[in-house]
Amino acid sequence: MEAFLTSLIFVVLAEMGDKTQLLGMCFATRYRWQTVLWGVFVATVLNHLFAVEVGNYLTRFVPISYIQIAAAVSFIIFGLWTIRGDELDESCANAKYSPFWTVAIAFFMAEMGDKTQLATVALAAKFNTVIPVWLGTTVGMMIANAIGIIIGVTLGKRIPERLVKWISAAIFIFFGFVGLYQNLPEKFLTMPFMIGAVVVVALCAYYLVKLEKKPELAKE
Repeated sequence: MEAFLTSLIFVVLAEMGDKTQLLGMCFATRYRWQTVLWGVFVATVLNHLFAVEVGNYLTRFVPISYIQIAAAVSFIIFGLWTIRGDELDESCANAKYSPFWTVAIAFFMAEMGDKTQLATVALAAKFNTVIPVWLGTTVGMMIANAIGIIIGVTLGKRIPERLVKWISAAIFIFFGFVGLYQNLPEKFLTMPFMIGAVVVVALCAYYLVKLEKKPELAKE
């Protein structure tokens, strides 16, 4: 019981204001709250089980910084995907990836190398148990993200859809760049490289906006 309660409290406190809670908030402004909650639940269950059972072994062969870099790049991709996400919103039933899988994949990647995943590994080692820590961290994540989803649902009713989309994309891309800055080797953290990365992402966003406007012009 101690392992469960400790894990639950630790994760709830750690997730307050964390990127995954902000993601839940953003997704809740675009998709049904039930879909977001189930996506978060599935991603958390799988990710934290991975952390407890495999995480400590994986880091022996793959440096955690590589995992965090991959997660950061995926965040930038999700941000650009959000900008071009209108088709997904309009035809979710026929889309290649449904809102549920969009949320689940985003959350799973967000947790890769995140402090709560690393904390799950540490807590499992400390208490030398799997199930209580896994359940505690999972419940803690659900509580923290439920708070974010409630806020997101409230904001979604008051903020224009286009603004919501750009705020969501900006949060994805921001955390992507923060992750890269924190984990890339110092030789890459030069001013030309960083400016170049920002320019490339900005050009991609501009191109996606252009693609978005073409169907609108065709309708007119």
